[in-house]
Amino acid sequence: MAILKLTDICKDYIQGKEPVRVLKNINLTVERGDYLAIMGPSGSGKTTLMNIIGCLDVPTSGTYELDGRNLQDLTDDELADIRNRHLGFVFQSFHLLPKMEAVDNVALPLLYAGVPLKERRERAEEALRAVGLGERIHFLPNQLSGGQCQRVAIARAMVGKPDLLLADEPTGALDTKAGNQIMDIFRQLSAEGMTIIMITHEPSIAACAKKTYRILDGELHTEETQEEVVGDEA
Repeated sequence: MAILKLTDICKDYIQGKEPVRVLKNINLTVERGDYLAIMGPSGSGKTTLMNIIGCLDVPTSGTYELDGRNLQDLTDDELADIRNRHLGFVFQSFHLLPKMEAVDNVALPLLYAGVPLKERRERAEEALRAVGLGERIHFLPNQLSGGQCQRVAIARAMVGKPDLLLADEPTGALDTKAGNQIMDIFRQLSAEGMTIIMITHEPSIAACAKKTYRILDGELHTEETQEEVVGDEA
């Protein structure tokens, strides 16, 4: 069953007095449990596409359905509720609150969802243990390495049990070893059935996904399976 369906999605921005089309008739169907990567050079439209999928922006035209619900014409508050209840986000820059311990950073989405304090902390601690940080739940972000901060961000993204995990260049600020550790976590989440959409410009990171799409000049090109990508590079 499709968890996400984009139909003829276009996005225009105004530059000067003229509209510039950044996304051009994007069509994408994501099945529950899919793990896909979207690749593209800077300025190709991949972050704009991710922002629309993440309900951080709205398309100029086209239809976006999430778990069978048409998101067209929703209010800002309704979109915020969908982000909090159905989507998890992992960004290149972590976006952790510096004066809050790891466990409290992870628990934030549950606070916004109205989950009681005791349950928030229990679920946050469980999520941190799942990403290998059970011994660092009371550490502040400046007491953690970059890779550990990204694991905290992943724990925060998954603590609400989202329908869809969105990752925008999740290894971009990390060294190779830390990046590989993050990809190991994503593989495990995928194996457990989580649906993941990841943006990256690195072929080695995209190869971790089950499917790869390429976006160029605002157009999303034919999907490739992981086996086809490997075959093309051979």
